[in-house]
Amino acid sequence: MALYIVAEECISCGDCEPVCPTASIYEQGPTYVIEKSTCTECEGDFDKPQCVAACPVDNCILPLAS
Repeated sequence: MALYIVAEECISCGDCEPVCPTASIYEQGPTYVIEKSTCTECEGDFDKPQCVAACPVDNCILPLAS
């Protein structure tokens, strides 16, 4: 599984990038994106995704649809 950032909701604060244990979050244009091939949703590192916990905007970071 992986997460994604809803571009329309992202305020480009950058709070998510430094807390990602797999360095899967990076700035692209005016917002941030999550590299789906390396995102683990923090499984094995934390109980819940750290980017979601750090993000000040509700429903900005969501699970990628399968």
